[in-house]
Amino acid sequence: MSMANRAAQFSPFAALTGYEDEVMETARLTDDKIELSDTEKERLDRKLRFLSDHLDERPTVSITYFVPDMKKTGGAYKTDTGVIKKIDSVGQIVIFYAENKISDGRSICIDMIVEVNCGLFRDVEFM
Repeated sequence: MSMANRAAQFSPFAALTGYEDEVMETARLTDDKIELSDTEKERLDRKLRFLSDHLDERPTVSITYFVPDMKKTGGAYKTDTGVIKKIDSVGQIVIFYAENKISDGRSICIDMIVEVNCGLFRDVEFM
């Protein structure tokens, strides 16, 4: 018997194929989606309207938003930074310019946004 065949006799046997993956998936944690208060929603809306009025200045904006998990309840929060191309109030999305690897032309659903930060906000009160 060859050494390879002989070694195969003693290799570990996975009786439950995929079991380890399922255990790891179950153990993976997700975040719950934060429900904004009416005041927070209004503040966010004011920020987006302000940005919409200043898109010609091409300010750099950081948006924190919720990304639902495709396999289980909950999801994760992600922050993207870039220059906004358009705020589509009808389609309810924010679209970034495709200028660099961070902002690759992606769009973000306005309903998933929890925070917007921009240097233009320094001198403006949104409450």
